[in-house]
Amino acid sequence: MRHGFEEYVRARGDALRRFAYLLCGDRELGEDLVQEVLIKAYRRWSRIEADDPGAYLRTALVRSHVSWLRRRSSGERPGRTGDDLAVEVAPDRPAPDFADRHAVRDDLWARLDRLTRAQRAVLVLRYYEDLDDRQIAEVLRCAASTVRVHAARGLARLRTELTPSPSSLSGGTR
Repeated sequence: MRHGFEEYVRARGDALRRFAYLLCGDRELGEDLVQEVLIKAYRRWSRIEADDPGAYLRTALVRSHVSWLRRRSSGERPGRTGDDLAVEVAPDRPAPDFADRHAVRDDLWARLDRLTRAQRAVLVLRYYEDLDDRQIAEVLRCAASTVRVHAARGLARLRTELTPSPSSLSGGTR
C-alpha cells in the first residue's frame, strides 16, 4: 500500500498542487489543502487505488476546499505570490514588463475571487482539468445542467467585467 501511494504522489503531486492552487488562488493554501486530502487518502489508499485515484483526489480537493471556505471565519485574504498566469501579447505591442504581468495576474485573481465557490470550481474543473459537464457534476454532486448554469454565469460575469463600457471607449463623459 505505502509503495503505491508514494509512487502516485511522486508522479502526480505537482499536478495536484497546481489544481489546488487554482481552486484556492493561493499557493500555500493549495499546498495545505493537498496535504490534508493526501493524509486522509493514505488511510484508505488500497480502496482508492483500485478505482480511479485521480478522480477521487480531485473530488476530495474540491469538497475540502468548499468546506474550508465554510469554516473560515476571518476576512483575511492571503497575498498572491504565483507567477503561473501568463499575459497574452498582441503582435503589434511590445511584451509586457514584470509590473504589467503582475497587474494583469492580480486583476484576474481578483475577478476569479468574486465568483461563487461553485462557479470557480466549475471553471477550474472545466478549463484546467478538462473535465466534461458529467464528470464535473460527479465531482460536485449535482446535475450536469447545474454545472452548465454555474459555468455560464461565471463566464458571463467575467466577460461583463472584462468588456469595456461604451463610455470608457469614447474617452469618458462629455
